[in-house]
Amino acid sequence: MHEVTIPGPEGRIEGRYNIGAGNNPPLVILLHPHPKFGGNMNNKVIYNCFKNFTALGFSVLRFNYRGVGKSEGEYSGDEGLGEMTDSACALDWLLLNNTESTKVWVAGFSFGAFIALNLLMRRPEIESFIAISPPADKYDFSFLAPCPVSGLIIQGDNDEIVNETDVALFANKLDSQRSISIKYKKVKSADHFFTDHLDTINTEIKKYVQKSLRTNNN
Repeated sequence: MHEVTIPGPEGRIEGRYNIGAGNNPPLVILLHPHPKFGGNMNNKVIYNCFKNFTALGFSVLRFNYRGVGKSEGEYSGDEGLGEMTDSACALDWLLLNNTESTKVWVAGFSFGAFIALNLLMRRPEIESFIAISPPADKYDFSFLAPCPVSGLIIQGDNDEIVNETDVALFANKLDSQRSISIKYKKVKSADHFFTDHLDTINTEIKKYVQKSLRTNNN
């Protein structure tokens, strides 16, 4: 794992990067929860995803939004527009350092899932997503009309911050769209941070990613 500095619109962006195995490994960027509520790239769910995608052979990048950790600037307060711009810059950096790689994923947790889904609408390079606890009861996701790629949504049914019923309805609405498939995994008894359930996230991500890569390689 390497510490990296990415040029961003508000100055430097602090990141951690791991280079994938073999030639032209798939790529993924990881987007952390809301900075106003303590979210950063060392969040347990995001760090867990970093290790998981690394084990799957991806080149993986996690980073701090503006004003978090050593990233310059400050929270924009504009419903995530600034953080979305930071994420686009991080994706540009990842692509620039992996010019031969063609498979690009995005994964986000909580507010980071909202940013991830916004990003994939703007970046046709992204071929799949993983959204963990997307705050469907707090943000308007109507921009996903239509959603351009298939993905996995994971949600705890004992989440005290994001309502599981709203997420289930959101996932079902996306899955009803043509040409894509959304897998929804409800994790029984899991709170918002998946305390004691991170292994379940690992298992679900591993199964979904491996199946998707096999399918797309055929």
